[in-house]
Amino acid sequence: MKRWIFSLLLITFSLPLFAQGVPEEVAASAASRPAAIIASTSWTAAFADLAGLDEVPFIAPANLSHPPEYEITVTDVVKINGADYFLYAGYERMMQTLSNSIRKDEQEMVKVNTNNSISNVKEQAAAIASVMGTEEESLRRVQSYEQVVREGKLKAEQQGLSDLKVYCHAMQVFLAKDLGLQVAGTFGPAPVTAAQIAEVAKGGYDLIIDNIHNPIAGPLLEVSPASKLVVWRNFPSDGAHKSLERMVQANIEELLR
Repeated sequence: MKRWIFSLLLITFSLPLFAQGVPEEVAASAASRPAAIIASTSWTAAFADLAGLDEVPFIAPANLSHPPEYEITVTDVVKINGADYFLYAGYERMMQTLSNSIRKDEQEMVKVNTNNSISNVKEQAAAIASVMGTEEESLRRVQSYEQVVREGKLKAEQQGLSDLKVYCHAMQVFLAKDLGLQVAGTFGPAPVTAAQIAEVAKGGYDLIIDNIHNPIAGPLLEVSPASKLVVWRNFPSDGAHKSLERMVQANIEELLR
């Protein structure tokens, strides 16, 4: 019944938007204005920021523990269909609903590979910037992001953290390696297995890095209580300028604490 009501609402909202013709003066005005862009989550919006775009809105609330699980609403669908470009990662639950209701051509759907490694940030930001014509500004923002990670790596080395044996959540491996940490094993995003618990129980892991959006390291700490636990974010807590850079800086400070 809920699915039927949702479909009816989509039809009700969509017909006025797409069944009417567009007057020439409206089309001319739209052609002269900046492209309207909307992102799925604060993470994909953060990549848009690094691409040189400002204040890109996003659909899933940033204060959710796991934003990709957000259930999309009819209002959200209208917002996405009203934008010129939609940035998404592909794993969001909302994409299942949008597959039959979104009114966008392939070139208006910009898929973003979301991991926070320097190499990927450069690649994704450059790809978005090439579409939006913001290459120069993007280069400046990416350089600032890279500097934060490079400085974090230097501080980690100075504290001897690069010598530690690390067991890392799979979604946090990219930043860990950029910081020069020795990732000797990974776990997640599924719950830890008996084999993984047994591996950590053998001892020798100085540091365990978990993911705040999907924390599952509890059983590992039970068998290795001497290990230091560090919990990192992937989804920024807001959509303001430099959101990914500030989030990564906070992750680094958590590591160095």
